[in-house]
Amino acid sequence: MKLIDSYLLYTGNSDIVQTVEGLQATGQTGQIILFGAEAPAALPAGCGFLSAADPFGSQSLKAIAAQAEAPYTLLYTKDTILSLGMFALERMMRILEDSGAAMAYADHYQLKDGQQTIAPVIDYQQGSLRDDFDFGSVLLLRTAALKEAAARMKTDYRFAGLYDLRLKLSQRGELVHINEYLYTEVENDTRRSGEKIFDYVDPKNRNRQLEMEAACTEHLKEVGGYLKPEFEHIEFDRGDFEYEASVIIPVRNRIRTIRDAIRSVLSQQADFKFNLIVIDNHSTDGTTEAIDEFNSDPRLIHLIPERNDLGIGGCWNLGVHHPCCGKFAVQLDSDDVYKDEHTLATMVRAFYEQNCAMVVGTYMMTNFDMQMIPPGIIDHREWTPENGRNNALRINGLGAPRAFYTPVLREVKVPNTSYGEDYALGLAFSRRFQIGRVYDVVYLCRRWDDNSDASLDVVKMNAHNLYKDRIRTWELQARIALNR
Repeated sequence: MKLIDSYLLYTGNSDIVQTVEGLQATGQTGQIILFGAEAPAALPAGCGFLSAADPFGSQSLKAIAAQAEAPYTLLYTKDTILSLGMFALERMMRILEDSGAAMAYADHYQLKDGQQTIAPVIDYQQGSLRDDFDFGSVLLLRTAALKEAAARMKTDYRFAGLYDLRLKLSQRGELVHINEYLYTEVENDTRRSGEKIFDYVDPKNRNRQLEMEAACTEHLKEVGGYLKPEFEHIEFDRGDFEYEASVIIPVRNRIRTIRDAIRSVLSQQADFKFNLIVIDNHSTDGTTEAIDEFNSDPRLIHLIPERNDLGIGGCWNLGVHHPCCGKFAVQLDSDDVYKDEHTLATMVRAFYEQNCAMVVGTYMMTNFDMQMIPPGIIDHREWTPENGRNNALRINGLGAPRAFYTPVLREVKVPNTSYGEDYALGLAFSRRFQIGRVYDVVYLCRRWDDNSDASLDVVKMNAHNLYKDRIRTWELQARIALNR
């Protein structure tokens, strides 16, 4: 008996023949079915074809589930050459059998411009809710689990079918990561990490994002983690604050940009008292001296921590717990600037108008010279008052600038990390409070080679993604417990 039915994405690439021959050579495959919008003029020997206008839409995946007969179903999600490692399919089947998991995926190699590189992936967990979670291109599913999950897919999605399917799979079984390099795929997207991270907020992907949100929301309802749009009311009378607002800038070694950031704060026009707290985390490149150039302005508070173990989040805690911190703490990264002199007033006004504990603004992507670059304006309109705090568990960031009601922020506290600390705060705040939104551009986000996420290697990206998934897991667990 053949153990695996294989379904291969077909988009017209003739390389599919080599992938088919490689699968046939394993001796493990039963049906080999190409699926796509248009069939090839001549099918490779031993193959069938499944017409799929939307290859990863709900209808296509339901058709695959209905047609699969073998105990296991392989789904190959790329159209480039797949080269399986020695006994790779046997290994994946063995682990599915031993673990009882619903699906297995594995570390692998990638060919980029003819060079082989490693492509390790990360463990799937309860909070792995990003729709762009990287499984690699080879998914081996237990066919019975595939059929059961497909039967529970309620909505007909064009874009979110595969996302909906794997959420359904995860509800009843494990999605197991095999920490072994089991195949080689061709990778055509050779952009640096800093060029990829904003794909999900590109306006041209709006329809796709709406579907992903709907699938995630349905999943949260099914696992007990959905929160209704009911929020705690805030009276902004806690504490005795001399300043209405403080802008917080953590910085380390940003000599090229720190002066611009400081000037953009000190030029703000507001009918309330505000200050600027710069936490200079032991800079060594002249940043400290550049900050001191502004010492004549009494609104500037220049802090150098006594500790040497602070990340960006720890620096935020130092600033927020300073006795001169204002009622509202407003973020500005040391690379960036406010759009104009009205940003601070706009952000503070939103707290009172929307009765929220946190406000998120809209930013524009620019180059170092502050000229707009793609994808342009990032407004995170997927954050709706009705569903923003649920959808926040799916997306990878909430936007900028971010501002917080200081008494609540002092209670919650900022994780002492240099990545994901702002996202963790957004999830924690949204569990209880409304998150306010400003949809006008108030912030210029500079992209340049010294950005912390400009060009990360795969190990660092995986560490970042694993940490954010942990944050989501903890938050989802807290929401499930809250609903109980």
